Amino acid sequence: MRQGLKCQRILILSLLFISVFTPILFLSKRLSTFTSSLGTAHKEFLEDLSTPKYRTDTLKLNSIQQETGEGLKEPQLFVYKDEKSNNNNNNNIQSIVRHDVRGNTDTIHTNGNSRGGSHLHPIKEKVHNQTVAKVSNGRSQPRTVSDEKVREMKDQVIRAKAYLNFAPPGSNSHLVKELRLRIKEIERAVGEASKDLDLSRSALQKMKSMEAVLSKAGRIYPDCFSMATKLRAMTHNAEEQVQAQKNQASYLVQLASRTTPKGLHCLSMRLTADYFALQPEDRVLPNQHRLHKPDFRHYAVFSDNNLACAVVVNSTIAASREPEKIIFHVVTDALNLPAISMWFLLNPPVRATIEIKSMDDFDWLYSKYGSARKVQVSRDPRYNSPLNHLRFYLPEIFPALNKIVLLDHDVVVQKDLKGLWSVNMKGKVNGAVQTCRESDSSFQRMNRLINFSDPFIANWFDVKSCTWAFGMNLFDLREWRLQNLTALYHQYLELGNKKQLWKGGSLPLGLVTFYNQTVTLDRRWHILGLGYESGVGRGEIERAAVIHYDGIMKPWLDIGIGKYKGYWNRHVKYDHPYLQQCNIHE
Repeated sequence: MRQGLKCQRILILSLLFISVFTPILFLSKRLSTFTSSLGTAHKEFLEDLSTPKYRTDTLKLNSIQQETGEGLKEPQLFVYKDEKSNNNNNNNIQSIVRHDVRGNTDTIHTNGNSRGGSHLHPIKEKVHNQTVAKVSNGRSQPRTVSDEKVREMKDQVIRAKAYLNFAPPGSNSHLVKELRLRIKEIERAVGEASKDLDLSRSALQKMKSMEAVLSKAGRIYPDCFSMATKLRAMTHNAEEQVQAQKNQASYLVQLASRTTPKGLHCLSMRLTADYFALQPEDRVLPNQHRLHKPDFRHYAVFSDNNLACAVVVNSTIAASREPEKIIFHVVTDALNLPAISMWFLLNPPVRATIEIKSMDDFDWLYSKYGSARKVQVSRDPRYNSPLNHLRFYLPEIFPALNKIVLLDHDVVVQKDLKGLWSVNMKGKVNGAVQTCRESDSSFQRMNRLINFSDPFIANWFDVKSCTWAFGMNLFDLREWRLQNLTALYHQYLELGNKKQLWKGGSLPLGLVTFYNQTVTLDRRWHILGLGYESGVGRGEIERAAVIHYDGIMKPWLDIGIGKYKGYWNRHVKYDHPYLQQCNIHE
């Protein structure tokens, strides 16, 4: 009996063993088979990826520029198209797999049925702005950075404001509140953004919310004609506001150009006070015995700005190889004579000679030409400054000289001007750089300054004749006296007072006075436009002997063009105590 129980126990244990371990062995075999098949499928998938038939749309992305970009390989963008449909509408889905430089892979799906074309998921924002375009030779070129979303969001704000104008006055409905809220959200999201890269990821969601509100407003206000009328009215109003702002800005710029900066006024007052504190014998500048030597190189400057005069003198002497042969004649008015004289007493030019004259000391000017000058000055005091018209009296102002170079006070001399004295004048009076090349920023036509509809002008002058510039001019004073051009200038002056023949200023009068009396200088002697044109090239400036800040944006004003101020600032002694006390800095 015991033997029977023992056999029964062994049988039961055997059955238990079989019932427990048989499923385990079965599952292990199935799992091994599944793993093997999975590995085989994965291997086949990788092999399929490497085959050419799936790489017909391969694109290359430009590598992102890094600070330590050496040794980085250009990342590649692979595009695979799935021909199967994964929704009820049979929409085509594109899967874009991007491998970055670290070997990571991002998959971004876009629905080809999105509104307005392919709408990218926010995750793809960086890739979207690095999109590349195929070219015929198989290579790719980057497209320009997109600003489509920024412009669309701004348009949404305009549409929302138009819908707000349709609401009754004082309305505080749910739609009005929501429109105002969405307008604030979009304006904050856009901010100063100029391209889509500047937008945050939440901006696209706010854009969708705004579109939903606009769709709701469109159902409430469905009248397209009223909307178009309202938008036209808003456009007209905006254009009027822009024009008003432009007019105000232009007026303020003109006002700033005619106003003496506080620092320059302070400097003039301090110099004037110190000048009158000197004894008369201490007010004499050095080397005055050289003033009338005709074999020296004489320069004339007519100005009421002592700092501008200092830059012209300093730059000319610094560029000269023989400064001891330079003589400067500065002519100003009685009000500014003490300040300019005191500046050069404190800062005498090294080895050169300087003379300061007051136009009020020219008694012959008022006795001989007073009547004509009074009429001219009374017509337009902005353009007809007495100092500006003194250039037409050079032979009378400097009777002992045969040649002189006239420099405006808004120029900087960069090269030695000694070569001007060897220019062949060919019997002409004026040597100047022409301004009749249409490709130049200083281009001028005769008919822009002179009225050729008048029979007298049309008979005596050619509308196609070349114009030239004041600012750096070589004058043969002997030839000027022989041809009596000052008297001719006064004839034209009186004729212009009787009828409108030319615009204000001295340039039109100079064009007619020195008509057929001007010899052309190489344009590298004189470059214009630094006071109104921001497109003058750096190479062109550095090759020029004289650079001219003609225009209203002078380098000593806050409205001056910043990138050109350095050429002027290098000749200003900003560490001078007077400039420091008057808060004049770069």
